[in-house]
Amino acid sequence: MASSSEKCYDPQDRTLTFVDGEDELDFLCMDYKSRRAKMSCGHAVTPMSLTDHCRRLLDEEKQHRFVCGTSKCDVEWSFEEVRKMALLTPEEVKEFEDKMFRNAAKQHLGIRECPGCKSRVMRSDLSDLSVRCTVCTAKRKSLYKFCWQCLREWKGPVLRTDHCDNDGCQSPLGILKNCGDVVIDGVMDVRGDPLKCPSTRACPTCGMLVLHNGERCKNIGCTQCKVEFCFVCLKTTTECQEINKQSWYRVCSTGVAPRQTSIPVWQSR
Repeated sequence: MASSSEKCYDPQDRTLTFVDGEDELDFLCMDYKSRRAKMSCGHAVTPMSLTDHCRRLLDEEKQHRFVCGTSKCDVEWSFEEVRKMALLTPEEVKEFEDKMFRNAAKQHLGIRECPGCKSRVMRSDLSDLSVRCTVCTAKRKSLYKFCWQCLREWKGPVLRTDHCDNDGCQSPLGILKNCGDVVIDGVMDVRGDPLKCPSTRACPTCGMLVLHNGERCKNIGCTQCKVEFCFVCLKTTTECQEINKQSWYRVCSTGVAPRQTSIPVWQSR
């Protein structure tokens, strides 16, 4: 098994398929000592490289699923496979499960961290921005509410649907309505003039607000759902290019989409 400093596979473990060759997840060239074993996708790993890779997915990319990603491999591993092949310790299992839940909650379940105690809170009334934290209320022995939008202690009248009285708290629809325009480098309209569009858009896939600073092309990747979309027509990049395959730096065939008046809701796959 493993030493205290490095986890290694048991060479007598007949449930593993050992292979010769490089550790395909050892991106930092750590040259781990363990023998290499095959994942379900066929790529060779060591328990240390697999642990590091999956921790990066959880911490840096805020994912709740485990995808190989080696040589454009998009095979998804189950947590059971990751736990077995990474030789996760009980502490690591708890760490991974907590991070998986937290990442999934932020993406799909409408759960956020209370700014007072950092506990996870689910909003029961989707029309009410003032959310009660039971943990903080019990500790303080007085009602504690925070703003679901700006994640600060609630100020102002309750049951507001657009913002609280904290400085800078503005509804997403208000931002979309009041944001300025942006001229995207190199993107021209039908007359050859620089093209203008709203500087902030709600991602058409998940609804996250995305700001374009005018640099590079009109297509931009959403950091939450990882879908790339066209800032001009609000179609996914794939859909935009299917309509007009040469529209990377030109106005889309469907023109500039108007300012959004609703926020798309992410439908979990």
